[in-house]
Amino acid sequence: MALSYQTAATATTAAASRSGLARLVAGYAWEGKTRTDKTAYDIVIDGCQLRWNSVATDWIATPNSLDKVGSIHTVQGYDLNYPGVIIGPDLLRFAAAEGRRFVARGSYLDKKGKGNNLRLGKTYSDDDLLRFVSNIYAVLLTRGIQGTYVYACDPALRAHLLEFIPSSG
Repeated sequence: MALSYQTAATATTAAASRSGLARLVAGYAWEGKTRTDKTAYDIVIDGCQLRWNSVATDWIATPNSLDKVGSIHTVQGYDLNYPGVIIGPDLLRFAAAEGRRFVARGSYLDKKGKGNNLRLGKTYSDDDLLRFVSNIYAVLLTRGIQGTYVYACDPALRAHLLEFIPSSG
């Protein structure tokens, strides 16, 4: 568990140099600004500016993939030696008193993932969305063959995860 984003990013880059196939991945908690503005940054964490991957197929094998962040769609089906998983503000908070995580519906930005399906008569509660988003992170967190670096944007969730994941500084 990384205590800062920079620690997770540095560890992931070092792992890529050491053993190859190490990439940063994240949930859909940031808008894809670079789709319309190639000079923009999609993700800003602790002053670090990042972009979503811009390659639709086989992003992991592209030359500049270490400089980009992948999503559930671009990493699904791949095993990495060391993924660096960024748990974003879509799993915004951990309520210690209640001992549970909460999803921040407004911070989960995959429109098709959170939208109700009125044609089928389905509406999704916050608990449904929490299960869905948690499953996305379960996929991201299980891509690592040799290890996984984790950074949670929410300080309370980060503190909670430190109970289960050793700190890497």
